[in-house]
Amino acid sequence: MALVAVLMGSRSDEPAMKETTEVLDQLGVEHEVEVMSAHRTPEKVKDYAESARDRGIEVIIAGAGGSAGLPGVVASWTTLPVIGVPLPTSDLKGVDALYAIAQMPPGIPVACVAIGSWGARNAAFLAAQVLGAKHDKIRLAYDEYRETLKTR
Repeated sequence: MALVAVLMGSRSDEPAMKETTEVLDQLGVEHEVEVMSAHRTPEKVKDYAESARDRGIEVIIAGAGGSAGLPGVVASWTTLPVIGVPLPTSDLKGVDALYAIAQMPPGIPVACVAIGSWGARNAAFLAAQVLGAKHDKIRLAYDEYRETLKTR
């Protein structure tokens, strides 16, 4: 059963968000991937976010560029942790997305990672840290990964 949902606003976000799924695979974290737009398919986003917990999802990672509405809209419909990945899809190279994700109003937090591929990878690592508080297998996998950083 998937513990993490990886969401993106369009198929064009897939190359960047592939970094997220590769790390989740490396750590053995079950996940599902969906494409949905906060602006083009708002009902799909609402239904997905509201039902995520019942399907076993414990963390949601949402990548978005431009106005970057997806992470915030998802967070408005669930109390699960949401990690936003700002993607560099506009002339502003992701700074607009970073601001949109980081400036959520009080009470509707979205964790925000770096712009682009570094952020996409760190979103998966952050999800593993959150899940590791409950799931020993994930904690151990992340601990092992961190040990490899010491020898690089």
